[in-house]
Amino acid sequence: MSHCCGASMIGTKGTLKHFRTHIHNVPILFCPVCHDVHIHYLVENEYEILAEYAHGDGAAEVDFGEYVEHEDKALLENCVNHENENPMDVVHSQIDMGLDLLSFAKRIGDTEWQVVLKKRLGMLNSRRNKLQLRRTSV
Repeated sequence: MSHCCGASMIGTKGTLKHFRTHIHNVPILFCPVCHDVHIHYLVENEYEILAEYAHGDGAAEVDFGEYVEHEDKALLENCVNHENENPMDVVHSQIDMGLDLLSFAKRIGDTEWQVVLKKRLGMLNSRRNKLQLRRTSV
């Protein structure tokens, strides 16, 4: 499971830019709180190699899936949530995990971690409220 700033990262595929080359369908991990993006650790080396070759060839766009074989199941096994899930379910899952971590931080007396987790929970709560507003306005 990959974590960022107190939240679990969501497994998805995205487009990344390497200099002037756009590389599509790259397996990534996305943080729903701070929106940080990381290339999935299982394909980091392949991404770097493909990105350098594509840039060297002057390619404007490349599809990662056409050049690199990988098994989606293995890539998503360490992800708690995935992009195809209901956004409200993802936020609730993230809040539950954050509350569990906060409880643990209190138990071990780590006040600095508690402050960070409370900030992240506040951000997740704001996200949940925005999603609820969208549901009621539709």
